[in-house]
Amino acid sequence: MTEKIYLENPYIREISARIVNKKFIDNKFLLILNRTIFYPNLAGGQPKDKGTINGIKVIDVYEENNEIIHVVSENINTNIVHLSIDWNTRLDNMQQHTGQHLLSSVFYKLYNGQTVGFHIGETTSTIDVTVKNFNNEMVEKIETIANKIIYSNFDIKSYIIDQENIENIPLIKDPPKNENIRIVEIDGIDYSPCCGTHHRKTGEIGIIKIIRWDNYKDNTRIEFVCGNRALKDYSQKNIEINNVSTLLSSKNIDVFEKVEKLYSQKESLEKENRILKEKILEYKTKELLDKALIVDDKKYIIKIFDDIDFRELGIIASNFREVNDVICLLGIKANNKGQFLICRSKNININMMDIFKRISNSDIKGGGNSERVQGGCDFDEVESLLNNAFKCIRIEGIK
Repeated sequence: MTEKIYLENPYIREISARIVNKKFIDNKFLLILNRTIFYPNLAGGQPKDKGTINGIKVIDVYEENNEIIHVVSENINTNIVHLSIDWNTRLDNMQQHTGQHLLSSVFYKLYNGQTVGFHIGETTSTIDVTVKNFNNEMVEKIETIANKIIYSNFDIKSYIIDQENIENIPLIKDPPKNENIRIVEIDGIDYSPCCGTHHRKTGEIGIIKIIRWDNYKDNTRIEFVCGNRALKDYSQKNIEINNVSTLLSSKNIDVFEKVEKLYSQKESLEKENRILKEKILEYKTKELLDKALIVDDKKYIIKIFDDIDFRELGIIASNFREVNDVICLLGIKANNKGQFLICRSKNININMMDIFKRISNSDIKGGGNSERVQGGCDFDEVESLLNNAFKCIRIEGIK
């Protein structure tokens, strides 16, 4: 069985070890060593360590049958090898994982919230807690207590305890049914069964910051950052808020109020703009009706636009719906693509889907119902499509 040095001392960055087994599978070499400082991937929810063996990059690390498997892409011929882990990755994982223990403990002590899920992501980490109706006031309380514990620099220790004595440990949840259980203790504040790497002092966590939360499967998913991640998050947000405050010629503390005011003005202007556009479209509708082609007492509106969008085209078509004896053959040619809309007044008895089936091909996509069809086609096909539709309607006849 591989000796797991990372559990005894997670601060060791380099050691020598002996290869006890080597296999070549799928163009990769799988190494088992007599001891290792590499943490296996997702053991206890924690990501793997990064690093090298004899200068060769370790591309994966996982645990199998109490052995730690190290995966490399190149062969290693020596029996004794030198292991080196990336300290930034190890430190980050320790800060997030130790911070999670502390955060989960505070949730439980304040709100009886148990942690039922945990994940360390690339930029943020999450815990799922059995707490509902989470709010900013709760965030402030949790962060205040958690960070006071960090700044108090309490000791963190780990030790093995057997099943017979596990009842003497005030665990929040039942431990795994193992003969020996590893406990990570934060100086009488928290006791958690865990196989991860952790700090020796709470001060090394740096800081805990909750950045958002969402409802998730009847629980609350808390997104948080610790240590260097929290510093990076703060630095980025500080840059952004300073940029926004400069843009608004405002102090940082007044940014939200100014943005809220601008957003309200934007909504008001958009509403006014919609009303004006609808008026313009009403005039366009009247102009199209005045210029309609009249055939057998039916008015054909045939028009290709390049200055409106498809939503506005739909409004124009809808304006004709209650006008008797009108058939609309409308198109748009813009942004190197074509669109079309073919419809009729309610009082006209002709199935527009039948017309569409006659004029469509593999380059024409669309659909609709007996009263209205619409879709897209090649930029250069809009005019011919509308002409074909006009011919089909004339051949089909209107009852």
